[in-house]
Amino acid sequence: MARLFGTDGVRGVANGGLTAEMTLGLSVAAAHVLAEAGTFEGHRPVAVVGRDPRASGEFLEAAVVAGLASAGVDVLRVGVLPTPAVAYLTGSLGADLGVMLSASHNPMPDNGIKFFARGGHKLADELEDRIEHTYREHEGGRPWDRPTGAGVGRVRDYDEGFDNYVAHLVGVLPNRLDGLSVVIDGAHGAAARVSPEAFARAGAAVTTVGTEPDGLNINDGCGSTHLDVLRAAVVEHGADLGVAHDGDADRCLAVDAEGNEIDGDQILAVLAVAMRDAGALRKNTVVATVMSNLGFKLAMGREGVELLQTAVGDRYVLEEMKRGGYSLGGEQSGHVIALDHATTGDGTLTGLMLAARVAATGRSLAELAGVMERLPQVLINVPDVDRTRVDTSAELAAAVAEAERELGETGRVLLRPSGTEPLVRVMVEAAETELARSVADRLADVVKRVLG
Repeated sequence: MARLFGTDGVRGVANGGLTAEMTLGLSVAAAHVLAEAGTFEGHRPVAVVGRDPRASGEFLEAAVVAGLASAGVDVLRVGVLPTPAVAYLTGSLGADLGVMLSASHNPMPDNGIKFFARGGHKLADELEDRIEHTYREHEGGRPWDRPTGAGVGRVRDYDEGFDNYVAHLVGVLPNRLDGLSVVIDGAHGAAARVSPEAFARAGAAVTTVGTEPDGLNINDGCGSTHLDVLRAAVVEHGADLGVAHDGDADRCLAVDAEGNEIDGDQILAVLAVAMRDAGALRKNTVVATVMSNLGFKLAMGREGVELLQTAVGDRYVLEEMKRGGYSLGGEQSGHVIALDHATTGDGTLTGLMLAARVAATGRSLAELAGVMERLPQVLINVPDVDRTRVDTSAELAAAVAEAERELGETGRVLLRPSGTEPLVRVMVEAAETELARSVADRLADVVKRVLG
């Protein structure tokens, strides 16, 4: 049976794969498992529950609240707020767990449920597995141990969550944004109110797009996965920069004054240098994934910043940051984690920190992002192959070694088996696009012939 929890909670088509019944059951299971794990420490437990503005979030929120309250958990319902806001409030309010309903950058019909432990931290795999096991046990007919009378959980709206979170974001900035003109694309999602308010309180002149969620238009032609609207708005309004979020606002991409994309690697490079200069880059180290552009690695080397690379996924970046005590990490996709101020990727905080660097230096975003040069990157998906043999094929290893010799120090090869499909991803970076394409095509042919 396939594992319910993926790399970022449980996701599916709302009312299809992800039903109200499943959501209720998972919430009850989470309450019981976290209690058994000692999270509640013998007192009446409290949960923070938030969602993005998808229409399905309304009934799924009702299921989560019902499940938690039926298990004796008091619920603080914060409404539509970003995922990192729910994580922050879980920690700042001393809650025992947090629950966020969102499918992030996925299209509107999808939704998902994500749990946070005390302190606003993502759950370890072991706890997710126990929640899933408990859920399946009771789905099979085993009755729940349910409180009655005064033992059931109480539910109330926590309207102060919005202001508390925005105040936190503005309060951690190293300087104000006075004099900056910023365009914000909220993806018609969870950041539609939060991000413009935070930038305005920090002193920026704000123009918005994608900030009119109606429950159906989240991520629809806007946000971090569709930057054209933001590009056009920045150029039209003569803004200094633009920032784009995804549906739950845990990531941020940007565009400069000319409308050129500034991706997660470039944002991470700008922030790494800024934090190094301020003495805030712990152990002079930044954490990224193996998919980061080689230009990022070369830039950090020139700047004297150590780079640690992990498997793909912000959860692996976060694990390495916690293990080593590092303060900055992220992904090319725009998940950036500033661990001194957030327990997870926070798109609004990332955008604010980026804008603060522009304001503090008086340099344009394009100039700051020029600290790194993105090398041409070609990615080819090779389907219908035995992905399990990527690391054991001698012939494939020889082909990769030959490609790496050809590319030298200004190129890179990465073969990644898919975690869910019979697919291998061939990624090649080189100083020239034509060379990257040629090497990638050749390696893809070898993968298909050897592993097909």
